[in-house]
Amino acid sequence: MPANRPAPPPAASPHDPYAALRIANYRDYLAGSFLALLGRQAVGIAATWEIYQWTHSATALGLVGFVNVIPLLAFSLPAGALADRHDRRRIIALGAQVSAVICVLLAALSHWHAAVPLLAPLRWANALLRQAALVFERHADPATLRFDEPALPLMFLLLFALATVRILVWPARSSITPLLLPPGMLTNAITWNTSTFEIATMAGPALGGFLIAFTDFPPVYGLAAALELTFLLLLGRVRYFQPPQRTVGRRTWRDVFAGAEFIWRRKVILGASTLDLFAVLLGGAIALLPVYADQILHVGPIGLGWLRAAPSIGAFAMAMHLAHRSPLVRPGWALLWAVVGFGAAIVVFGFSRWFWLSFLALLLTGAFDNISVVVRQSLVQLLTPDALRGRVTAVNQIFIGSSNEIGALRAGLMAALIGPVAAVVWGGLGTIAVAAIVARTVPPLRRLAALHTLRPEGE
Repeated sequence: MPANRPAPPPAASPHDPYAALRIANYRDYLAGSFLALLGRQAVGIAATWEIYQWTHSATALGLVGFVNVIPLLAFSLPAGALADRHDRRRIIALGAQVSAVICVLLAALSHWHAAVPLLAPLRWANALLRQAALVFERHADPATLRFDEPALPLMFLLLFALATVRILVWPARSSITPLLLPPGMLTNAITWNTSTFEIATMAGPALGGFLIAFTDFPPVYGLAAALELTFLLLLGRVRYFQPPQRTVGRRTWRDVFAGAEFIWRRKVILGASTLDLFAVLLGGAIALLPVYADQILHVGPIGLGWLRAAPSIGAFAMAMHLAHRSPLVRPGWALLWAVVGFGAAIVVFGFSRWFWLSFLALLLTGAFDNISVVVRQSLVQLLTPDALRGRVTAVNQIFIGSSNEIGALRAGLMAALIGPVAAVVWGGLGTIAVAAIVARTVPPLRRLAALHTLRPEGE
């Protein structure tokens, strides 16, 4: 047995909800990944808050999303090929190091932003940002928009760099899990992955807001750098349980697009990804929560905070339920009905005029969405050969990442045209219709066997 391959652990019960967590390799990786994600979520809330304080511009906040979308569309496919050709641990380790350095630079820029000289390139960049804001903010008083902070373009540049590193590393991070576990535990591990993700997305912004309130912005960035280095230390203890299968041969464009070609051939994965894409694209109501909190439910910022947290609470509760129950016997039907339930909950939220009914509806959207995420991620990891996992994960990343941004745009434009209630309700009904169409057109998804029986092609 190779020296770097740990001895197989004792056989675990197929219904053991903590089976994956008993594997030290996976446990160390999960803990480090959780801490790094916690720091990134805190950075996200701190950076947007600080930029808004500098500019008082909603367009500037939109540009934060824009600098995250550019790397997603530009680098996802090359990042997938990178993950399949090189050691995924080294890619992740390098990403953690570079991210820590960028977070340190963010802390320094935030602390000494008043000392940044007003150089000509920074002045020109601020003038360009102001012109972009004036195009969109027709109802804002131009005198209230401030784009005179020399550090602002540098902040956007560092956020772009951080987003680029995240995109380049994500396929390696998402496709390394099967290599850290013995066969049969992957679905359980994916359930724990989604659980820790939901905890981080709930706790990270809260942690960032707490630090900002009681200290300042630089400690948030400094903490994120420390958490990235902690992830790096934990990653150093991780060993592959099974050796990776790397792609070899001459690099071609077809090699880069091999993940998309594989998903097109495997209709089960294509159907599951299509369901998730349109569920977020049509059913996403998160972008309109401020409108609902202010104009429809009249609950103010505190109520808005609870509404924003409701999907994550529901997703975490469902993830715990899935971890403690036996594996899904008919995961295809579970996925289809979960998307239908998600759409129905969105419709209820759209019509609701009572805060607690709206909160419950959003909580259910998170619970149903978690079922979809677990089944879809399990299909991607279980049916994809290891040599292709990075590229398939990259294509899946484009599906999900772009649907979030375009879904927010869809909701905003429809709300402007037909009102927020109609925009939400028609989006939910559209989600249900997509589930019915996919169920009809992708029969293999309905006949999908239990997840723990699935294997990649050729195995």
